[in-house]
Amino acid sequence: MSNPVFRICLLAILFAQLLSCKQGSKVVTLEDEVTSLWVEYMGIADLKKKKKIVLVTGDEEYRSEEALPQLGKILAQHHGFDCTVLFSQDPERPGIIHPAYTKNIPGLEELKDADLMILFTRFRDLPDAQMEHIESFLKKGKPILAIRTATHAFHVKDSTSKYAHWGNYYDGHLKAWEGGFGKKVLGVNWHSHHGQHAHQSQRGIFPEQKDAHAILQGINDGALWGPTDVYGVPLPMSADVEYILLGQVVDREAAFDESDLRFGMRESDHSLPVRDDKTGIDKNDPMMPIVWLKPYQIEAGQMGKTICSTVGSSTDMLDEELRRLFVNATYFLLNLAVPEKANVDIVGQYSPSQFKFHKEGYWEKKNMTISSQNIELK
Repeated sequence: MSNPVFRICLLAILFAQLLSCKQGSKVVTLEDEVTSLWVEYMGIADLKKKKKIVLVTGDEEYRSEEALPQLGKILAQHHGFDCTVLFSQDPERPGIIHPAYTKNIPGLEELKDADLMILFTRFRDLPDAQMEHIESFLKKGKPILAIRTATHAFHVKDSTSKYAHWGNYYDGHLKAWEGGFGKKVLGVNWHSHHGQHAHQSQRGIFPEQKDAHAILQGINDGALWGPTDVYGVPLPMSADVEYILLGQVVDREAAFDESDLRFGMRESDHSLPVRDDKTGIDKNDPMMPIVWLKPYQIEAGQMGKTICSTVGSSTDMLDEELRRLFVNATYFLLNLAVPEKANVDIVGQYSPSQFKFHKEGYWEKKNMTISSQNIELK
C-alpha cells in the first residue's frame, strides 16, 4: 500500500462508508486490520429466544459504554437474547469508543429488525441519516428501556435538522414536542439533581400500592441501591405514567473520598437527610419516582411503551437488584413472562469506572477499542 493515490482512494471509500452508516459490524482499515464498529452477543443456544435487542450507548459521565456491554452479556448468556451494542465514535477513528463525541453512533440501522431498544445516551447531536433509524423504530411502536441520561438523550443544535424538535431544550412551534424526545416519549426531559451529586446515594422504595409491579420480581423493597443521586422530576407526572420504584435520598455516613469508586458512599448507609429549616425542603417527602412505565406514540406511528430508569450508571450496575430490574424490564417490554428470580450474575470481568466528566483529550489517550468488548459467551 505504498502508492499514495491508492491510499487516498481507499481512505475516500472508507470515509464514504462511515458517512452512509450502512457498513457492517466490521470494516477493514488501511493496515488490513479488522476493526469492530459495534459488538454482538448472540444468545446461548439452549436458551435461545427469537428476540433482538439493540443497546445504544453514548454519554460523557455515567459510563454507559461500560454498563450496557455488561447488560448485553447478561441478557445473551443467561437469557438467550441476541444483543447488539453500539458506541459513540469519532469517524476519523473508527472502532475507538469516544463517549464525548456526540455526532456519530454507527450501526443504528440495526434497529430495523430489533425487538427492543435499550437507550443510554446524553445530549447526542446525530446526523439526520442516523436519527431516521431511531424515528423508524419509534413509529413501529417498539418498546424502549431508557436509562439515566436518556431523559436528555438528544441535543440537536441545527435548527434546520428534521429532528430539531427531538432536542432536550426544544420550545418551538411543535407544541407536542416541547421538551424534546425526553418529554414526548419518556414523560420528562432533563430537570434537576434532587439528591446531592456524589454525596447522596439512592435506595429503591416500592410505591404504596397493593401489589409490586412485575419488573420488581425477585427484588425486595429497599434492596436496590446506587451511588448516583436521585434525579428530580416534575410532580405529578402525566396521568399515563405508572410509578414502579421511588428513590429514597440517602446521606453518606463516611467522609467524602474523591478517589473512591463510590466517593465514600456505601450500600450500608441508611441516614436520611433532615428537612432544611431554611428552605423547608424534605428530599424524601415526597420521594421522586426513579423507575416508571409510560405509553408513547409519535406522529404517524403506532402506540408503544417505555420503561424509564433514572438510576443506572456503570457503578450502579454493581448492584444485583438493579441488574435484575433491567433484566425483568426486558422481559416485560418484550411481553415475556418475568422470571421468578432472574439470573443476573456478572459475565466475564466487570470493573466499572467512577462516574465523572473527563478533560478534553482523555478519550483519545484512553484508546478504548470496541473489539476489546468482545467476549466468548459460555
